[in-house]
Amino acid sequence: MIGHANSMANDRILIVDDDPDICRILRGYLEQAGMTVFAANDGETALHTLRRERPDVLVLDLMLPKRDGLDVTRVVRSEPALAATPIIMLTARVDDTDKIVGLEMGADDYVTKPFNAREVVARVRAQLRRKTREQSNPSAIIVVGDLRIDAEHFELTRRGTKVDLTPTEFKILHTLALNANHTITRDELIEQAMGYAYEGLGRALDTHMRNLRTKIEDDPKTPRYLITAHGIGYRFTA
Repeated sequence: MIGHANSMANDRILIVDDDPDICRILRGYLEQAGMTVFAANDGETALHTLRRERPDVLVLDLMLPKRDGLDVTRVVRSEPALAATPIIMLTARVDDTDKIVGLEMGADDYVTKPFNAREVVARVRAQLRRKTREQSNPSAIIVVGDLRIDAEHFELTRRGTKVDLTPTEFKILHTLALNANHTITRDELIEQAMGYAYEGLGRALDTHMRNLRTKIEDDPKTPRYLITAHGIGYRFTA
């Protein structure tokens, strides 16, 4: 099933869930917030709709027929035209492993079922605010060591080779690099890089940092750039 409403709205959201009730409830809340809403009930339809409609945010269930949420995330991050799309993953599983896998695959945020629909709307708005800030206020290119951070094109290169980062990974790195040699608290980093304060995001932030170190450090266990200030937060060392 695919549907949409309120084509005059600027913000376009795709909901993907095989439960029609969840799609209906989230559609209602998001439309009430003035957004254009598309819906799909399986992974294949989701990818078709993504390529056709190019939504601003994807709200994606983990367990889906035909193609599950992880597979959809993998495809989205591999296609240049879709790669920058923020992904909020919905999961009925309470095991942290599933959330971590989702983040490692490229999701920007997650919400555990059962959820409060207003919280999902808040998470969507946070991703939209972050995306708007990044598009309207691109910073100069930052070059540190063998890293080149291009905020205007959301691109990181290391030793001349492009490094694939999720939108959230890039925003975390860029936020830290803008404040090079200064420690940013965990709460400040979550607020600035993810767009809102939410105490449950601490472990998500740690996962993103672990992924970043794997991608940019010669030895992730002894990082050169991304330093942990124990009990406080993180610091980008220039």
